[in-house]
Amino acid sequence: MKRLHPIMFAGTGSDVGKSIIAAAFCRIFRQDGYHPAPFKAQNMALNSYATPEGFEIGRAQAVQAEAAGIPCHTDMNPLLLKPQSDHTSQVVLHGQPIGSKNAYDYWRRGSSDIDFRKEVCGAFDRLAARYNPIVMEGAGSISEINLRSTDLVNLPMARHAKADVILVGDIDRGGVFASVYGSIALQTPEDRSLIKGIIINKFRGDMRLFDEGRKMLEDICHVPVLGVVPYYHDIHIEEEDSVALAQKSMSSERGKVNVAVVMLRHLSNYTDFDSLEQDPRVHLFYTNNVEDIGKADIIILPGTKSTLHDLYELRRNGCAQAIVKAHRKGATVLGICGGYQLMGTEVCDPAHVEGDIDRLPGLGLLPVTTHMSGEKMTRQVVCEYGSGYEIHMGETRPFGDAKPSPLLHLEDGREDGYMVSPKCMGTYVHGILDNTPFVDFLLSPYKEKLEQAGQPFDYHAFKEEQYDRLAQHVRQYVDMQKIYQILTDD
Repeated sequence: MKRLHPIMFAGTGSDVGKSIIAAAFCRIFRQDGYHPAPFKAQNMALNSYATPEGFEIGRAQAVQAEAAGIPCHTDMNPLLLKPQSDHTSQVVLHGQPIGSKNAYDYWRRGSSDIDFRKEVCGAFDRLAARYNPIVMEGAGSISEINLRSTDLVNLPMARHAKADVILVGDIDRGGVFASVYGSIALQTPEDRSLIKGIIINKFRGDMRLFDEGRKMLEDICHVPVLGVVPYYHDIHIEEEDSVALAQKSMSSERGKVNVAVVMLRHLSNYTDFDSLEQDPRVHLFYTNNVEDIGKADIIILPGTKSTLHDLYELRRNGCAQAIVKAHRKGATVLGICGGYQLMGTEVCDPAHVEGDIDRLPGLGLLPVTTHMSGEKMTRQVVCEYGSGYEIHMGETRPFGDAKPSPLLHLEDGREDGYMVSPKCMGTYVHGILDNTPFVDFLLSPYKEKLEQAGQPFDYHAFKEEQYDRLAQHVRQYVDMQKIYQILTDD
């Protein structure tokens, strides 16, 4: 195939749809016979994923790699920031944590002995030598001019990559003319020349109403509008940003197996539940309301970036007591990663890895104890139910004289998790719910409801179908002939 320039989808702001558009183009290029790969130099997210080599990257790049039909790799997201508070983040470089940084110190850069720009550019160069084209994603807004000198991910990265930049604007939030024009006008002349097109995203209503607006944008920006992509409701792609939780269901529903995911303050890796959310046998909802927890057939305690603080909050807001009470009345409780730690007898942090709390009693549903440690465990795993991945800090083992009762037996001979009964269990394995055999096991106590709800659900086949539907949706509304012309022009 002819060599294509790298393409970067940059944004007028956060949550304009860059990640989804990039995933669409990863699938489009793959369908058209190319060998694409995603790249985002620096990502900020709690939703992460383990590569086959056992390193950590942002979930969005793992999704984009899946759309491209290739294994994910740390070079696709060499720098990941995982927020720990309003002011600090854990810094993950090439898949491994290197410590925490105050936001001010991080953006000054001068306080670090690591040349982050050199590291991310090196990752891009390695990726570009193997794949064609590289589908790049910017971060937030490209017009944060106060951060221009330290920006690693937007136009400075595009300059290094010699990428053609497509600016994505979100018309659904309003102000799209000002945000697109302003984003372009605030660039230096050199960076402005890199912007080869505009995509207007999340359009609602009659497309003909924007015909004049499209021409106006082209006239004032001197950049072609390559497409106006309508908002969609019937395509399901895993999303990385927690703002997506605002659109999730928040209450129970009759006639299906009701699954409540407990809304933790520091909830992470909520894409663990995307498969259940699409399963026609299940109604999945997010809640920290004690009455709604009591209505659930299955309660899931999700991953958390701060186990001890979320445990304290669960006790303060009454959810801990509601979960224990619901289990006594027959509800299933499943903990994943940090949620598994919460279910135990105690969580101990004598080294103050997470903060100032030394120890808190857990929910007491599992006879295990967790000791926090500074070393992060990151790896992909295979068990009797299928595959998943681990990303956690801390070690969990039976408490006192409790005997081991593993939930999962891993391919490498290790055991994972703890099971008191099919209605009370925990695991460190993220992605376990993507495996149909495990979901069938989880739902097996609810046979009466399942008989009314249909057949088992194949999430892997479902995801492949969604990537194809997303690609078709974007193809329909974007001028692909013009984009290929841009990517091949000398």
